[in-house]
Amino acid sequence: MTSETIDHSTLSRLVDAGAVDAAHVVGKTGGWSVVIRYGKAERPLAAQRSRQVRVFRRMDTLVSYLKDVGILHFDVDAADYAPDKASRPDRAAALRRTHEAAEYDKWFREQVEEAIRQADDPNAVWISAQDAEKQMDKLRAELLAQPESGDKA
Repeated sequence: MTSETIDHSTLSRLVDAGAVDAAHVVGKTGGWSVVIRYGKAERPLAAQRSRQVRVFRRMDTLVSYLKDVGILHFDVDAADYAPDKASRPDRAAALRRTHEAAEYDKWFREQVEEAIRQADDPNAVWISAQDAEKQMDKLRAELLAQPESGDKA
């Protein structure tokens, strides 16, 4: 097989034109791929997004796909087929990031709700931005005026 692939739309046009000579289903670890022969070329079917060779996890899905495209006869090479799923460690990391993002989102929303609750409290004390800046300037000056201790814990 070459590294060149064909996509679904190209395959559909080839079938419509009657140019497909053969379809060859090849077993792999975790699924099945299909190689299309037309003219002197032989190309595997590519996945739409990744542009890599498309692997169908289930044979019935592949058969339905080929029938829908208009390919009713094909041969099968199951010599290298192994039912184990191909490892997808990238999915585990993505799922972990999704859970972390959901936890952070929950925490953030709780913090916003608590801040709104405190702001709506009739006993809340409000200070102006200028007063807050004055208080911070005073605190900063006091901290800078303190003698630096040689002990750093």
